[in-house]
Amino acid sequence: MKALAIARQAPLTVHPAPLAWQELPDPRPGPGHLLVRVRACGICHTDLHIAEGDLPAPRLPLVPGHQVVGTVDELGPGVTTWHPGERVGVAWLHQACGTCRYCREGRENLCPQATFTGFHVPGGYADYLVVPAEFAYRIPDRYTDLGAAPLLCAGIIGYRSLRQAEARPGDRVGLFGFGASAHLALQVARSWGCPVLVFTRSPAHRALALSLGATWAGGLGDPAPFELDCGVVFAPAASVVEGALTYLRPGGTLAVNAIHLDRDLAIPYGRLYRERTLRSVTNATRADGREFLALAEGAALHVEVEAVRPDQANEALGRLKRGDIRGAAVLVWS
Repeated sequence: MKALAIARQAPLTVHPAPLAWQELPDPRPGPGHLLVRVRACGICHTDLHIAEGDLPAPRLPLVPGHQVVGTVDELGPGVTTWHPGERVGVAWLHQACGTCRYCREGRENLCPQATFTGFHVPGGYADYLVVPAEFAYRIPDRYTDLGAAPLLCAGIIGYRSLRQAEARPGDRVGLFGFGASAHLALQVARSWGCPVLVFTRSPAHRALALSLGATWAGGLGDPAPFELDCGVVFAPAASVVEGALTYLRPGGTLAVNAIHLDRDLAIPYGRLYRERTLRSVTNATRADGREFLALAEGAALHVEVEAVRPDQANEALGRLKRGDIRGAAVLVWS
């Protein structure tokens, strides 16, 4: 099969084209697994972190991509819950052990044996991939392949981030950074009746946020119309986390949706004092995925998508780094 793979990790300023074509053996589905023919795959900020070496790869070359929509091509032995030809979604969490304390508590996102799509196992920048049947998702019919792909990471992790921020119906919510995940989280919060403030440097992103129902959009440091009950930081920048705390009311919660920050945090204690909470977001569970996909279907979330051909993938990573993607970028594979 053909795949786009990362053979060398380096900053894009040093190595601007980390993805290169490779011919790889066709994968085969083992017991309990599905062979999926890829039709679309979202381009995630985590893919950029992997390409630049912020997340050291467990092995190279590595096929990234973990927002995958495809069709079931073949069933592995023992699979009875799927049929060939069905549409299927594949997300970041590839598998968890199922027996550790975290898995037993329903927190499989923290499983120490967890493996991840497009990192530990080959991902969706390829003709085919293999996924455990129990970790595959059914895609809501209302979404095209292109529109469904960002739901599988940007959407799911944005939903979990709002939950980690303890957002409740009617709460005043702040979103810091406005890419693929935030533009979906905004709509989830609005479906809960929450007024939402969006903080972003990009005029285009501010315009998109306002068109999707944000109460206000401005820059970090601008005076906001009200204090926040809770917030989510989507920008992988320590300065944004530090600045976001200044908008949080006493007793409020700020969740950081970032797998990597550009530096360590330097937070004056006064910004945390008065029982403010700062919390990280780590991966997501299958329950998060099922709940979010049901919500997306019921609330008819709009997915702002830019289609990308495979030969444009390196350029898209560069644009993602510069913040030039409006909504989500998705590789159209088939």
